[in-house]
Amino acid sequence: MKLLRIWLSVLGFVISKRSAIRTAQCLLLLIALIVCIKPAQAFCGFYVAKADTDLYNQASQVIIARDGQRTVLTMANDYQGEVEDFAMVVPVPVILKEEQVNVGDSKIIKRLDDFSAPRLVEYFDPDPCQVYLQQELSDRFVSSQIPESKAKKENALGVTIEEQFTVGEYDIVILSAKESDGLETWLIQNGYTIPTGASSLLQPYIKQNLKFFVAKVNLEEFDQTGFQKLRPISMAYESPKFMLPIRLGMINAQGDQDLIIYLLSPKGQIELTNYRTVKVPSDVEIPEFVQQEFPNFYTSMFQKSYVKENKQVAFLEYAWDMASCDPCSAQPLNQEELKQAGVFWLNPRIRNNVFITRLHVRYSRDKFPEDLIFQETGNRQLFQGRYVIRHPFREQISCDAGKDYQQAVKNRQETEAQTLANLTGWDLNEIRRKIDFITVNYNNSDDPWWRNIWNKK
Repeated sequence: MKLLRIWLSVLGFVISKRSAIRTAQCLLLLIALIVCIKPAQAFCGFYVAKADTDLYNQASQVIIARDGQRTVLTMANDYQGEVEDFAMVVPVPVILKEEQVNVGDSKIIKRLDDFSAPRLVEYFDPDPCQVYLQQELSDRFVSSQIPESKAKKENALGVTIEEQFTVGEYDIVILSAKESDGLETWLIQNGYTIPTGASSLLQPYIKQNLKFFVAKVNLEEFDQTGFQKLRPISMAYESPKFMLPIRLGMINAQGDQDLIIYLLSPKGQIELTNYRTVKVPSDVEIPEFVQQEFPNFYTSMFQKSYVKENKQVAFLEYAWDMASCDPCSAQPLNQEELKQAGVFWLNPRIRNNVFITRLHVRYSRDKFPEDLIFQETGNRQLFQGRYVIRHPFREQISCDAGKDYQQAVKNRQETEAQTLANLTGWDLNEIRRKIDFITVNYNNSDDPWWRNIWNKK
């Protein structure tokens, strides 16, 4: 019997497994300082690393493009295993026709992840003895066919096959059901192994009159595609329901699960209505050594924030107009890429009108008893998970301001150590041992050596 694999552990019974790409921007410091003189909304800085989904062993990813009651939902398949064992079941609000379903390219998921991932940026302190018309940089953060002989059995179970078709490498059946026990029995009789407890989780969807999108891999079609992995499936539909079902995904979960949702809208941020949304800690200065340990830093910080919020919130990691980025961890998607992501309202003659909201939900069955319910808003406030490294000026200093600068940097480094400990729970003394504290060693080569003894001028 085939094992029922519900999409990526979000909508059901799949277990999946999951490199931070570092990019250095080679710009002159003077140019960077000029560029940074922007309105308070600008961030600037040198991008050096990002916290993408590769940090998590199991991370489901979904794209939802929404305008009014029209939705394009894309589900990423990173299933590891024999493709003949894969299938997915997704509660959907309407009966889908073949033309409403599409198989896409997984590269578009990666592009959105790269563009919206929390990022590490760095600044370099200038020579304190040089005169710059600027304030401190830190203040700038502003199918198969179903035999007819089965029809009677299906009717007896209260299950109706509304549609069935093949798209790409997937055989798809759209089902409606009257009772969860009947749906569970139908799935078992058709070769799926259902984890214990499926019936109780299916029943609420049936009561809401939702349909069930069931997809299996068509092995013959898959072999012809030449792809090594299953591609994402997209579906387009109209419905006042703006939701993402996650309860089925908890049925065989071994622990907390991570879900990254890329929400695209022409209006502004998309918010949850039935769970609180909290911004990840951002715009904080952390020690230089974190540049080599950024993945560990972000996962530790996220886990501590998750526990602090009683494991019952969604975290906002990014909210931005997709026509720009600052700093850019990846270039904005072009119109063709946005179309691949499901954006259907583009006008090729005008500027892209797409706002992205990236939500990171870590959930478990006891803390997230409801599916995710969303709403569109006109809020276009920009936000990003952004973490800052400031490199001290370590060359020879030959002015009266130098000693004060060095002492200020040493104090700053201590503050960074304490900030890092508070964010991650890491041991403060161990953090201090990793910091290359600046030496307060004022030395003006133009002054006589004895001047510093008696402070004579």
